[in-house]
Amino acid sequence: MLQLAILDMYEGTPNQGMRCIQEILGNYSEVLDYQIFDVRSKNEVPNLDFDLYLSTGGPGDPRVGDGVWDKKYYNWLESVWQFNQKEENERKKPVFFICHSFQMACIHFKLAEITERLSMSFGTFPVYTTAEGAKDPIFETLDNPFYIADFRRYQVIQPDNQCFMEMSAEILALEKPRPTINLERAIMAIRFSDEMFGTQFHPEADGDGMLDWFKQEDKKAQVIAEHGLEKYEQMIFDLSDSNKIERTQNTILPLFLNYSIETLVEMV
Repeated sequence: MLQLAILDMYEGTPNQGMRCIQEILGNYSEVLDYQIFDVRSKNEVPNLDFDLYLSTGGPGDPRVGDGVWDKKYYNWLESVWQFNQKEENERKKPVFFICHSFQMACIHFKLAEITERLSMSFGTFPVYTTAEGAKDPIFETLDNPFYIADFRRYQVIQPDNQCFMEMSAEILALEKPRPTINLERAIMAIRFSDEMFGTQFHPEADGDGMLDWFKQEDKKAQVIAEHGLEKYEQMIFDLSDSNKIERTQNTILPLFLNYSIETLVEMV
């Protein structure tokens, strides 16, 4: 049985992400055991005994920590990176970063700038794959664009091309073009290495579960108050379309897990 560590970055904030992740992992119960580490509330990080890792989204500014949990998190990340770089360690350790974790990985590797958006991105949106993304085994079966669930106040922009080259990292997806607004398109997915993959958006989001969540009267009223009726109705429409969010959920994390498990088992 393979061992997966989930790095919970939600800091106790109510969310749908952990539920969605655990539901996806339920399909792998015969090959995967997992343990959850509460990084930001309890200063917990896993050691290197795990076979693979999944680091979640979370609230707040990814550039700001308390000097304890964030230091532990970056030390964990660097330890996994260094482990994977050593040729004698043939059985590498795959890592998937989501949203807040994705931003922190970009900070750690100095790949790009992290800035606050002019307004929060909230809802469902098309994402466009780059030439590299279209060839990546995790994205290649998706349409271009494909649809995502995106909830963020911060963005990854201004990539450092030299750092990308030195790491052999690749930008796989960008946010939708906005021709009427003179703003750089944010980076939405990166392959940091053969083993490390991350998305700015939430690939774990499920259409049906989110639909039920946002149809609750208090959630509906909150979204409309903060983002408007048009945004709410568009999100409900996209969540109801099985070719949009549901397809993304059924593709990205499952393919990452499938490839990781297959590779790890082959190396046993």
